[in-house]
Amino acid sequence: MPLFLGCETEGPSANAPKNLAYTIVASTQTAGLVDITVTADASNYFTLKLGQDPDAVLLNEPSGQFAHQFTQTGDYPVRIRAHSTFDIYVEAWDTIHIELVNQTPLVPTTGYSTPMSYPGYTLVWNDEFDSTALSDDWTFEIGNGNWGWGNNELEYYRAENTTLLNGSLLITAKEETFGGFQYTSSRMITKGKRSFKYGRIDIRAALPSGQGLWPALWMLGSSFPTVGWPASGEIDIMEMVGGSGGEDTVYGTAHWDNNGATAQYGGSTKLPDGQTLDSGFHVFSLTWDENQLNWYVDDILYHTMDIDDSPGLAAFREEFFLIVNVAVGGDWPGPPNANTEFPQHMLVDYIRVFQTN
Repeated sequence: MPLFLGCETEGPSANAPKNLAYTIVASTQTAGLVDITVTADASNYFTLKLGQDPDAVLLNEPSGQFAHQFTQTGDYPVRIRAHSTFDIYVEAWDTIHIELVNQTPLVPTTGYSTPMSYPGYTLVWNDEFDSTALSDDWTFEIGNGNWGWGNNELEYYRAENTTLLNGSLLITAKEETFGGFQYTSSRMITKGKRSFKYGRIDIRAALPSGQGLWPALWMLGSSFPTVGWPASGEIDIMEMVGGSGGEDTVYGTAHWDNNGATAQYGGSTKLPDGQTLDSGFHVFSLTWDENQLNWYVDDILYHTMDIDDSPGLAAFREEFFLIVNVAVGGDWPGPPNANTEFPQHMLVDYIRVFQTN
């Protein structure tokens, strides 16, 4: 799809913003992904209306930088507005043509899966990401945090980098300048909404690839806002370090405070038969009780940690909340290089939490 250049059209008020302009750029690497940038003088925020009523998608963004994933071939009208207030604006109209024929499906069609029930367990919470909107159980963490979220990460986290696509959660990591950073991605948490103590957690996901990509499915103790890290405890259900063949290796780790020093204990495993974490779905699981943590990939146990009365391990006998993110760069993977292709994606098909009967 070509680049569209927009210009100002007549608005309903002479006090409306001036010099409305926009660009619409289709990704050359990701089917259906479109970036739209809108600018105007004296505007307070921007809105987009994509598609026809009653199925139109409405987006609101103060920065004027939008991203949207179309899932079907077609011509989509787009209404672009720059607002000084809700009722005072200028607008422009255009049409976006999406052609998905003969393109590689964004959502993998193969991979491991796990059941909705287990003997001796009850499903207490799950998100299948089958709705048209993200559940209220999730909150986005925005920005780059303190010292790159404590890891010298290079991305700026935005809600706009997350969408729902064909029954999966899609987080897109992009190479783009925003908020003073060269990359954007998303980070989601259930803090204050959903927290859990013990049980089994299954997360079915397909991961990104490339040097500098660092996807994670993990948990922090719910005491984190008051006691901080690492005293709250951290359970990394899955981490992957992209680059140098790391796309075939799964890491599971626990972190805690040991008399004022950070302690950790982790394990890893390589996928069998030349499989990689980006080529299809895999299920990353944790079983957890008051005595032990166990990490699995595709129901294969690869790491175990005992919870005894050692200093700091009591944190793992309290509630934890979930975190899902794709970091770019950071202390562990290092920065992307010239061979790293963007955008990159993590898809999460489901998250399920079971507890014993």
